[in-house]
Amino acid sequence: MTPLGLGIVGTGNIAGAYARDILTHPQIRLAAATDLDAGRAAAFGVEHGCPIHESVDDLLADPSVDIVVNLTVHHAHYEVTKRALDAGRHVYSEKPLALRSSEAQDLVALAAQRGLRLGCSPSTFLGEAQQTAAALIREGRLGPVRAVYAEVNWGRIEAWHPAPVPFFDVGVMVDVGVYPLTLVTSMLGPARSVRAWGWELKPERTTLDGRLFRIGSPDLIVAAIELDGGAVMRLTSSFYVGRPAKLTGSVEFHGDDASLALGSFEHFDATVEIGQYGESYELVPPVRQPFRGTAWARGVAEMADAISEGRPHRASEEQAAHVVQILEAAAASIADGGRPINITASFSPPPLMDWAEGAL
Repeated sequence: MTPLGLGIVGTGNIAGAYARDILTHPQIRLAAATDLDAGRAAAFGVEHGCPIHESVDDLLADPSVDIVVNLTVHHAHYEVTKRALDAGRHVYSEKPLALRSSEAQDLVALAAQRGLRLGCSPSTFLGEAQQTAAALIREGRLGPVRAVYAEVNWGRIEAWHPAPVPFFDVGVMVDVGVYPLTLVTSMLGPARSVRAWGWELKPERTTLDGRLFRIGSPDLIVAAIELDGGAVMRLTSSFYVGRPAKLTGSVEFHGDDASLALGSFEHFDATVEIGQYGESYELVPPVRQPFRGTAWARGVAEMADAISEGRPHRASEEQAAHVVQILEAAAASIADGGRPINITASFSPPPLMDWAEGAL
């Protein structure tokens, strides 16, 4: 297939990781980029050999751009994605799809109306370790899964990120809790209700350049998510607890017959272990040689394949909108003392990757 051209909007921290990974996928190519910070955009263009446009409108007018990759800050996702869809471009957005469930549903409807593809991060469920875990669960190796424990102890983001305030503004579940939420729902299906509790453990923080700020959102959240099939997911998300905590990004699935431990929801080369009830864990070989770390552009590359093959893409807008509703429900529950909030949005879980199907 002729590689589809990607136009990146937002050349911040994650854009470089996308640009480097795009080079490993022959079905996509980096066609253009833009950013509100002209200097940052220019530096990105030099580093990655990429044409730079002065504005989003200029990028949307570029005929070489087939898919807009929205890497802007959380607050701009809805506006930028809507503008790109209105301009007739397919879109792949960083997480979350939007900050409000109503906006996420608007984008899903707009993409359907315009006959365009809309994909969304996180697509880490497409990693080799994650696909290995999904294959084991779908083969019934654990028996009925009734409990899932997920840890997102992501630490004090101001200790490394030059602009931490927007992350605390949206909160830890929106920024990082979306990873295990997307992973687990891709394996076990939609959520049906959420209870959540939050605490501001360390409300006063200091940026790398010495400025004091207040976090404005809980830096520790514990959520209980009831899934459609009956399993209960306990998700712990924190912008306070981090390394040297032993559990930072692990996910455990516990079934009637066995348990499965996934070392990381993010890293494609994470360990996958399975153990019968009452016994010890044993390592499971991955379904194929894993990518080391995280292949950030795999989701958009898979969407490009789906466009070429005329099939649904796996990192779907319906699932992304469902995750936004979970996040919104968790915030409502925290505000109401942990009251259960029902979930109405739904989606069809994605199939395994072809290379994972029947590989075990």
